[in-house]
Amino acid sequence: METKIILKRGKESSLDRFHPWIFSGAIARIDGNPNEGDIVAVYDSEGNFRARGHYQIGSITVRILTFEDEPIDFNWWGLRLENAYMMRKALELTNNPQTTCYRLVHGEGDLLPGLIVDIYGSTAVIQAHTVGMYLSRQIIAEALKVIYEDRLISIYDKSSATVPFKAGLNAIDGYLYGSHSEGIVLENGNKFAIDWETGQKTGFFLDQRNNRQLVRHYSKGRNVLNTFCYTGGFSVYGLAGGANSVTSVDSSERAVELAAKNVELNFGTAAAHRAVASDVFDFFKKDTQTYDLIILDPPAFAKHQKALGNALQGYKRLNARAISRIAEGGILFTFSCSQAVNREQFRNAVFSAAAIARRNVRILHQLTQPEDHPINIYHPEGEYLKGLVLYVE
Repeated sequence: METKIILKRGKESSLDRFHPWIFSGAIARIDGNPNEGDIVAVYDSEGNFRARGHYQIGSITVRILTFEDEPIDFNWWGLRLENAYMMRKALELTNNPQTTCYRLVHGEGDLLPGLIVDIYGSTAVIQAHTVGMYLSRQIIAEALKVIYEDRLISIYDKSSATVPFKAGLNAIDGYLYGSHSEGIVLENGNKFAIDWETGQKTGFFLDQRNNRQLVRHYSKGRNVLNTFCYTGGFSVYGLAGGANSVTSVDSSERAVELAAKNVELNFGTAAAHRAVASDVFDFFKKDTQTYDLIILDPPAFAKHQKALGNALQGYKRLNARAISRIAEGGILFTFSCSQAVNREQFRNAVFSAAAIARRNVRILHQLTQPEDHPINIYHPEGEYLKGLVLYVE
């Protein structure tokens, strides 16, 4: 029998606004003994059905899959994934010879909370962030095979680092369909070698696609510094845009190697590119070169609200260092991917950094995530990527 989650009186208001989360404090009682990941039904205090979703242990107790009284079966998964696919088709991403990688499913943004699916050529990479989505990975894979037919030759599950540790799933990454295939993809005509098996996230930071294109626009004739470079995405775009030189910096030796590999893949061994394995703050202290364009794309400084204060101090210090070092008339691209940091907080941190550096700074662009990382209008928390492009006098 399906477990029933009964809400306290008045706590159904979030469901009236179609918010996809039920918090533990909103629950009056649970009729049943659900395991984490089970599908449960949500009822208001009057006994009216309100939603159905995945049960989980923690402050977010239910992640809503549907507000309709309908079964979550193979047809349901197929329709929901088909809707995500059709949106990417409308965005001209599913059959674009210049861009063969994109995000197919972006969690709550595609009404599938806890699920990420990225497409790299003929491979789909699944990443589950909840137990419910992890337990559904096989049915998700089968639905993807129906949608893509022979255009998909492998499906890789990379959930071991993202499913809740306390759930004790002992998740192991591996292929749900097919086997290892060539990981070379195109993004706006640039080639990238993707390692979805051992790389960070699903193998590439797809959320910076449009912002990388803007770096290309501003790079001509400039000396570019790409910090926290990972696979060198911004570095490749800088060289494609006609940069005089590009320096890629990351604390990871593996990341620096990947960046150098991607530069060579596009421009050969003679490219004006320097790859440096170093902590970014240490690099700013020791390096004496002048840069006309600097990119700051650090990992999330705050993954939860408790770390917010330290994160904002980190963004302030990092941006102050870069603004102090950039050449007159330089362009600074600065980002935060911390969901706990909102747009205004990030902008204030950068404002404080400019004041510390005592430079005149103007905002040229305010950036966000691309169209294949949609934000559910009822779930504003989904807007996680913030960016500013600054002109520094």
